[in-house]
Parts: sequence; structure tokens; C-alpha cells
Amino acid sequence: MADKPLLKETMKLHGISRRGFMKYCATLASVMALPPMMAPKIAKALETARRPSVIWLSFQECTGCTEAITRSHAPTIEDLIFNAISLDYHHTLQAASGHAAEAAREHAMKENYGKYVVVVDGSIPIKNPGYSCIAGISNLDMLKETAAGAAAIVSVGTCAAYGGVGHAAPNPTGAVAVSEIIKDKPIINVPGCPPIPVVMTGVLAHFLTFGIPELDELGRPKAFFGESIHDRCYRRPFYDKGMFAESFDDEGARGGWCLYKLGCKGPTTKSACATVKWNNGVSFPIEAGHPCLGCTEPDFWDGGGFYKPLSVPAGEYRKLGMAAVVGGAAAGVAGAALARAGKAKAAREHETVDAHDLEKSS
Repeated sequence: MADKPLLKETMKLHGISRRGFMKYCATLASVMALPPMMAPKIAKALETARRPSVIWLSFQECTGCTEAITRSHAPTIEDLIFNAISLDYHHTLQAASGHAAEAAREHAMKENYGKYVVVVDGSIPIKNPGYSCIAGISNLDMLKETAAGAAAIVSVGTCAAYGGVGHAAPNPTGAVAVSEIIKDKPIINVPGCPPIPVVMTGVLAHFLTFGIPELDELGRPKAFFGESIHDRCYRRPFYDKGMFAESFDDEGARGGWCLYKLGCKGPTTKSACATVKWNNGVSFPIEAGHPCLGCTEPDFWDGGGFYKPLSVPAGEYRKLGMAAVVGGAAAGVAGAALARAGKAKAAREHETVDAHDLEKSS
């Protein structure tokens, strides 16, 4: 089989000008949290790269991840990504169906062995193959078969990355994450329920240009999951001043105060929501008045209640800036709490301290 055309050939075919391409590369550098000086390097990498085959597998999922990525707010990014890759199999987007659809997957695997990328959304049920099948093939068998010849796997969405809602108690299907099954391939986790569209396309673009990005301990790209939402949240100044909304319709809520008391998981959730945002960068849940649910973290469905204030391990509130909540006059109270936590640490390693108690003490 002849090699796929270079991306610069594909771009010329689709009428993408050099100026438009360089503008895209500058935008892409920003999306991938890279300095502007990286734009020429991205351009060079894209021009000399060939369109990789992509096989997208959908298992126990809600189609939310596909809905999100098809609503990418930057058409030039979306067009270039989908023109730059050969999307050879995708239940929702492909024209083929039935035997023809499975033939397309098998052909892509055979012709691009060792080079194709597998994108997975949805958890994999392992208790009974009949819980979820495609063309008579269980999700588990299809994943193993398709992953065998892959260059890398991208687990899109919290269900694929951690098990998601299917994995939540009592987990009747025995839902698991991709990483619990595939152990011999590079796996990039892009969690979220669903993930931010630009994050998904940005990860694919990074893989295409520079290979696998730098990942954190949970397999997430640090460029998008390197900081907590709390660290970049525009409501952070209210948090530091101890100004919290007590309900969804009180004066504080209307004034844009911190949503910590309403269960916001921003301090313990790593994501680019507060900077990249959604809908062409218009807003994100916290800006819309709703606390963060922590959907990019493992077990967020079983994480102790969406609308309950966080409880964090003893001593961890220092890292989250809890001492700042009480303010200057109450610094002594915070110091006493820290000392109390320090004395208890050796005896009670798993003791938790509700950060809300510090604010109440002040």
C-alpha cells in the first residue's frame, strides 16, 4: 500500500493558504500551552508528517465525547485535525454500517499495523460479554484485538480513562478503564464528562506533531491537566477573602463569590476549564454559577457528593490555600489548626480536616 500523502499536500488540496496554516499553528501552540516561538516548529512537523490512521472505538458511553469534539469552537482547528488524520472507523461519524463498517476497521488495522492510533470512549464491561457488543464482538475482545497493532491509545472521556459512571457503585457491568486491560501500549488519558473539545483536538495534534505529550501520574497531558481549576479560577480572590455563596440564589451567588460551600471540587480537580473554557471560550460551569463536579478526576461519581464541601487530608489545606481563607485577623486560628493537625498526623494518617471548619472558626 502506498504511503498516505504528506499533510502539506492534503492542506493544498483543501485550499488552505500558507498564511492560514501559520495562523493555525500559532493557535495550536497556544492551545497546547506552548510558547509562540514553537509555531514554526509545529508547522515544520505538520508539513512533513503523514496522515495517521485513527480507529475510534465507542463502548459503554453516552456519545457525549463525540458530541463535544464535533463542536470544537475553532473550525480551522477542527477542519485541519479531521483532514490531517484518516478517521477510518467511528460508529457515529462513518458512512458505512454493518459488515462494511467492520471491514473498514479490519482493513485499517491490517494496512497500518503498528502505526495507527486508537481512540476509545466509554468503559469496558468485563463481568459479562453480553453487556455491550458490536457486530457480535464483545467490547473487551474488540479492544484487545484493535489495540494489538496500535502505536498508541487515547482514552477520551472519564469513562475510558477511569471507568466513569459505569464504574460507579454498584458497577453492575464490571466496568473498567482502558488502562486496566491494555498494559503494553502507550495510553494518553483525556478525562472529562465530556472533555473540552479543544483539549481533545489539541492532544491529537500534539501526537501528530511531537508524539506523546508529557503526562502526569494519571496519564493525563500536563499541558491541559497540570494545574487545578482552583488555581486559575476567577472566583479565587473571593475564596482567599473567605467570601462564599451559601446557596445558589443568595447575595454571594449573585455577586460571583466562591462556590466552595456549595460543593465546588475546583481545588482538587486538574483541568483547563478555567482558562480554555467552553463554547468558543465563553464560559465554564463555575462561571455559569455551578460548582465544579470534579469530572476529570478518578471516581468522581462516588467522590462524596456533588454539593458537599470538600474534606481534604490533614495538612493538605495548606497546599490549597485554606490558610488564606481565614484572613489576617484569624491567622492565629489557622495556625492552631495546623499545629493540631501536625500533632495528630503520626497517630492518624488518614484523618481528614474539613476546610470549611477553618472559615467557621474565623
